[in-house]
Amino acid sequence: MGGGSSFLVDMLVGEGRRDVTVLDHSGVALDTVRARTGADPRVSLVQGNLLEWTPPRRYDLWHDRAVFHFLVEPGERAGYLERLQVALRPGGTVILATFAPDGPASCSGLPVARYSPADLVAVLGPGFRVIEAFREEHVTPTGVTQPFSWVATRRMGT
Repeated sequence: MGGGSSFLVDMLVGEGRRDVTVLDHSGVALDTVRARTGADPRVSLVQGNLLEWTPPRRYDLWHDRAVFHFLVEPGERAGYLERLQVALRPGGTVILATFAPDGPASCSGLPVARYSPADLVAVLGPGFRVIEAFREEHVTPTGVTQPFSWVATRRMGT
């Protein structure tokens, strides 16, 4: 989710993944990825608003580094979680990262919600089993340290 022009898709395909979908609001970011990956049939690039997206199928992995924390309204967070529930297959994995409680209150001029790893686990709810939860001190390209909270969970059920 919100993959932007990240190199994660390149790494996943390089590791042999055969089906990688990236959803992002920015067509420019996706064009950057498209320029690197070409017409690789293993990669699907979807431009759209996550809160308006209808997942066409179920996925094994939901990866979000820094989309969820931009959802500051309860209705937005509920919409996000609804899409996650529809899109992620039972037994699938969620990797979710947001600014930590002592992280920045805004990013790119927009307000953010901040979470501890325990907060993120609580937001996902009892249908998810924690695989790992931790805090990271991320250093931006400009040298600024930003505390992040990370969780990896597995969706329960069959």
